[in-house]
Amino acid sequence: MAVLIPLPRLALMLIPVALVLLWQWRMGVGVRGYLWALFRMVVQLLAVGYVLVYVFSARSAGPVLAVLAIMSSVAAWIALRTVPHRRRALYLRAWVALVLGGGSVLMLVTQGVLRAAPWFHPQTVIPLAGMVFANTMNGISLAAERLQAELRRGMPWPAAAGTALNTALIPITNALLSVGLVSLPGMMTGQILAGVSPLVAVRYQIMVLLMVFSAIGLGVSLFLGLTRGLWEEIQVHGTVERSAGA
Repeated sequence: MAVLIPLPRLALMLIPVALVLLWQWRMGVGVRGYLWALFRMVVQLLAVGYVLVYVFSARSAGPVLAVLAIMSSVAAWIALRTVPHRRRALYLRAWVALVLGGGSVLMLVTQGVLRAAPWFHPQTVIPLAGMVFANTMNGISLAAERLQAELRRGMPWPAAAGTALNTALIPITNALLSVGLVSLPGMMTGQILAGVSPLVAVRYQIMVLLMVFSAIGLGVSLFLGLTRGLWEEIQVHGTVERSAGA
């Protein structure tokens, strides 16, 4: 059985956080961004907790689809925060790549593997969608950053795109190599803490890792394919700016 963590005990986690922030401050690194991120994390999770109580009680697909639309829209915008130019122009294509790449894998998992009933079952679809969209978002962000760097170096598009895809897959590849030996991933740990048999938790974790790997690979590949022309324009724009600055 999962145990409700009392707030005073939850507050103990602020001790190591404060130590990290103190060290960052002593090293001369600004901590305002970290404080803002931590504050947003707490507020957003508290807010989403109340929202999910309502959504999980829904008997129709509308609230679930609304949550998925918000999740994917925000994820696509955050994914492009490493792009200084033409971010708005890239946004729709990033969103399409995220929804098609991640969404297709999500449908396979919820309808083919888990066979959620009804198909929009909130307790199944929303948590898994969060994993899919968040990881695809990170993959697109890493790919975009690396792609810009390689194009600035004069690397031709196919090689730059391949390097960007490989970079996007590094975190999940490391997770695949280390799982069970170095770490017990989040879903498996949560299920074990909730009293689920490790043998059952293992199957769910395998499903999640395969889901994340596929979502990142498909999402990033679609993003690179859909945005090639825009990246070429961005590359020319950046070259003109650097020449003018020189």
